[in-house]
Amino acid sequence: MKILHIGKFYPIEGGVDKVMLDLTKGLSERGVYCDMLCAANGEAQVVQLNEFGRVIATKTLFQLAATMISPAMIWKLRKIAAEYDVIHIHHPDPMACMALFFSRYKGKVVLHWHSDILKQKVLLQFYKPFQKWLIKRADKIVGTTPVYVAQSKALAGVQDKVGYIPIGVQDLSDVNAEPEKIKSAYPGKKIVYTLGRLVGYKGYEYLVKAASYLPDDYVVLIGGRGPLHETLSTQIQELGVSDKVNLLGYICEEDFASYYKACDLFCLSSIWKTEAFAIVQVEAMSCGKPIVATRIPESGVSWVNKHGYSGLNVPVEDAKALADAIIALTSDKEVYERYSSQSRQHYENNFTYAGMIDKCLYMYDEILNR
Repeated sequence: MKILHIGKFYPIEGGVDKVMLDLTKGLSERGVYCDMLCAANGEAQVVQLNEFGRVIATKTLFQLAATMISPAMIWKLRKIAAEYDVIHIHHPDPMACMALFFSRYKGKVVLHWHSDILKQKVLLQFYKPFQKWLIKRADKIVGTTPVYVAQSKALAGVQDKVGYIPIGVQDLSDVNAEPEKIKSAYPGKKIVYTLGRLVGYKGYEYLVKAASYLPDDYVVLIGGRGPLHETLSTQIQELGVSDKVNLLGYICEEDFASYYKACDLFCLSSIWKTEAFAIVQVEAMSCGKPIVATRIPESGVSWVNKHGYSGLNVPVEDAKALADAIIALTSDKEVYERYSSQSRQHYENNFTYAGMIDKCLYMYDEILNR
């Protein structure tokens, strides 16, 4: 079996890139020949991951609407496509679709539907014929949750070949970390943590406002950077919650697991369907942290966080509901410990890294042996 993943960027920037690289690494570490073809986020390069896997990053000419324009990807795929039994393409990425379209590839195709194209509505009208071709061309379409693919209008007519493979992550509870260093910076405080780019769909303005409803023994830590940093900083000052909310900025690799382990609870305040899954929820679950998330229509976020088990889901754009859920999960020791244990169990049952690789291998075997 020889597999090729095609998608966005390398080095990785976002969740889709991470899933693609994790699958390439996980499959190749099991002795399956598995490569990853993408546009270079920098210099073109070939990275040998191990004996069975590599990353091929082709030269990028420019970026348009979050898509790396890399004609070299098309020419490279035309040269190597026949080597692979399955091409596993990650959507949304028009460049990857165009490369497959012009490749003349005749083998099996898996379409990984991470999300619909939501922001680029004008450009979508030009891309739509290729998207329809890709959906028709795919032998199997997989989402990350059953909810998202079932409710995607683009997939309405092909549900007979649609399935899902939940994103799995490495167990952060096994990672060496220094949570005590972080806890000591906030003595006597219950720590509410969140992590992500400071952009509109994350709904951080509602989490900042939620802090005004929390008692004084709570602190909200927001990790990540982005264009809304100044806006959120101003909101924090205007609401008078600078003693309760801290914008941490970029979280370095050395501190990545430490914040998950140090926090009492993880909060995902996202408000738009752009947040299709939220890997950060699963990373927090691997550390046994209860989750407060939002019920985003047509998104898989509230499926990932099992309401009443791994945590609580509340309406979008409701700061008071966020605060009430945070207090409900952290005010009573017995309640907190139950949700903490259940959150860890939810991770073990559904979102392990090994489980994701197992499901992917099973899918490949299934479509190759039809």
